[in-house]
Amino acid sequence: MNLNAIQVILVVLVSFLAGMEGILDEFHFHQPVIACTLIGLVTGQLVPCMILGGQLQMIALGWANIGAAVAPDAALASVASAIILVLGGQGRAGVSSAIAIAVPLAVAGLLLTIIARTLATGIVHIMDRAAEEGSFGKIDMWQWIAICMQGLRIALPAALILAVGAGPVKAMLNSMPAWLTDGLAIGGGMVVAVGYAMVINMMASREMWPFFALGFVLAAVSEITLIGLGAIGISLALMYLTLSKQGGSGNGGGSNTGDPVGDIIDKY
Repeated sequence: MNLNAIQVILVVLVSFLAGMEGILDEFHFHQPVIACTLIGLVTGQLVPCMILGGQLQMIALGWANIGAAVAPDAALASVASAIILVLGGQGRAGVSSAIAIAVPLAVAGLLLTIIARTLATGIVHIMDRAAEEGSFGKIDMWQWIAICMQGLRIALPAALILAVGAGPVKAMLNSMPAWLTDGLAIGGGMVVAVGYAMVINMMASREMWPFFALGFVLAAVSEITLIGLGAIGISLALMYLTLSKQGGSGNGGGSNTGDPVGDIIDKY
């Protein structure tokens, strides 16, 4: 399928917004279900792109930046796979192929994310010097430059795909050596473990460990749906709030340590 100039501009604009939202995380344009839908809307392929976005969203539910861990790039995977789906012109029949392409695209997007965040570190130091000078105009300028850099992180690959077509992109992904893709996957998995450990270390308290253990047990039960897990989470939250009130309303109230569950245990 060939796109006209207006459609190409709109696709690049959507890609730019998706890249910025990967950092801002305010309107969620980087989420697959939204990014793919917007690209389908501007290209006239709304239904196939919505189906693609919905299926990619289920995959991306487990992608999250935890501590120092950087998740696979959902924005690049969504935008690039949707563009390839549109250019392929297969409609709904090409959704499965686009999904297969999205995962290596997400892993490859980690390289762009690392480059962008490395450059952003230097920008932060420049902003620190501007703050020491009291130049708020420079701070605002470099902030916008850093945000636009994140948008270009997705917009430039999207423009490249539009320029060269879907075929060369597929060939390039297939030609990536196994040592590179496997290394990125292994390294990403190790960093995720470190990231979870950092978060646990910050949140660790006597009142949190029972919920932590219970979450692992429930996650192992495959018959529980996401709705069921949500209902269990709400129930636990309500139980915790009730225990909080009881823990702080003991006789005299002098033993309240900020640990509601621990206060109740100590009391009895």
